[in-house]
Amino acid sequence: MPQSVDELIALLDLEEIEVGLYRARQPRSRLQRVFGGQVLAQALLAASRTVPAERTVHSLHAYFLVAGRTDMPIVYDVETVRDGGSFSSRRVVARQAGQVIFYLSASFHRLEEGYEHADPVPEGVPAPEDCPRLSDALARASGRASSAAWEEEWGAIDARYVGDSRLGGLPPDPEHPARARVWVRTSAPLPDDPRLHEAALAFISDLTLLSASTVPHGVLIGLDVQAASIDHAMWFHRPFRADEWLLYDQISPSANRALGLSTARLFQHGTLVSDVAQEGLIRPKRPRPPTSAS
Repeated sequence: MPQSVDELIALLDLEEIEVGLYRARQPRSRLQRVFGGQVLAQALLAASRTVPAERTVHSLHAYFLVAGRTDMPIVYDVETVRDGGSFSSRRVVARQAGQVIFYLSASFHRLEEGYEHADPVPEGVPAPEDCPRLSDALARASGRASSAAWEEEWGAIDARYVGDSRLGGLPPDPEHPARARVWVRTSAPLPDDPRLHEAALAFISDLTLLSASTVPHGVLIGLDVQAASIDHAMWFHRPFRADEWLLYDQISPSANRALGLSTARLFQHGTLVSDVAQEGLIRPKRPRPPTSAS
């Protein structure tokens, strides 16, 4: 995955093959499959390129169908569903080696004046500078001595661990047994392109959200759990910058039948800027039976 913001920007620089058809490069990675946030971000950017500049994305809904490979490019085919007086709708199909791996529907809106309200930012959250790096927290929780491998794959993202409802750091909330909070941003400044910031936030949003559904169970994705994003939805409420701190307030209302549902709110400078929802596979890994010596 991109180890720097420059690599992230390059990853999101799509090649236009023809009108509405884009090809995306792959990053260096040791992962066995493409990170879902990468496909989400690239598909959103592909859709955005076909929409008038004065219209901004306000919602997206996506399905991950097949795990993408990291050794070949992905092609994004954008369908112009509708351009109305205020809204534009796009549908994106992602293909790899001729196979459909992902669908995205996105809606874009011309800014209008209207009613205004928003949930308040949670109180008592420590500042990002007072929270450990997420990589360090994961290294401690997993018993691994170093977080270097995590940083190698996710160096473009600066994530700080606030806490969760199992290990502490959050006030008790009997109505929500599965809660987690992290501060997130890119690790260096991004250019002043709102669509690039929207894509970067989509990229970041897939990093920790599904993990919230495993919090009450004392397990870690990648160690005890086989995990995969299945669907992902985002609503963009207000302008933001992905290179400035965002509080990612995550709750999992349900886990059942190897599926976990997580919802989240993203706040910046005390203001709600985005809501996110995701359902994914959280299948317990079965221990391998011992092998007999030959």
